[in-house]
Amino acid sequence: MVSPLDWALIESWKIAGVPLEAVLRGIDVAFEKWRKRKIKTQMVNSLAYCTQAVMAEAQAMAGSAPRPAKKETAPPFAIEELRAYLSGNADAVRTAFPEIAVALDRLAAEVEAHFADLEQLEQRLTVLEEKMIASARGAQSEEELLEARRELERELRPYRGKMTAEQLAMLEKQWLERRVLENKGLPRLSLFYLR
Repeated sequence: MVSPLDWALIESWKIAGVPLEAVLRGIDVAFEKWRKRKIKTQMVNSLAYCTQAVMAEAQAMAGSAPRPAKKETAPPFAIEELRAYLSGNADAVRTAFPEIAVALDRLAAEVEAHFADLEQLEQRLTVLEEKMIASARGAQSEEELLEARRELERELRPYRGKMTAEQLAMLEKQWLERRVLENKGLPRLSLFYLR
């Protein structure tokens, strides 16, 4: 089971461009260090425990290996799956955010053109999602916002000393965004969630 905090951390690694290989190596390194401890006072129950090791592996990979040339790969989904995803998200937000639904409908109608440049489509979806999140957050009451902050603080407290301020800020942002979407029953728009 992955906690909301862990999901937010995974998203922050994705956004930061941390390679999956660095994440897996970092997790292995963190657990190896934990296994070597003679006294195990704390159980590992979150990916946040592995953050420093993951970032160290990402930096090592970035510094030691030249970036491979970008190769052409087949999209990870069919064009009809993409059309259905865009249309489904448009339907899901139509009542609360009609302007965003119209934009998603337009993208679904022009899916063939966007299928050729998924990076550009992802950027458009990210902009729409950020706009939706900002509107949804603005509609929250003061009590809802305060409760979300309190819950975030409870979840992050054990890991504050193990992460940099930049990592914490990104994680907080991702966690709060996920929370507002879940509370309002809104979908994620990124292609990252297409499956």
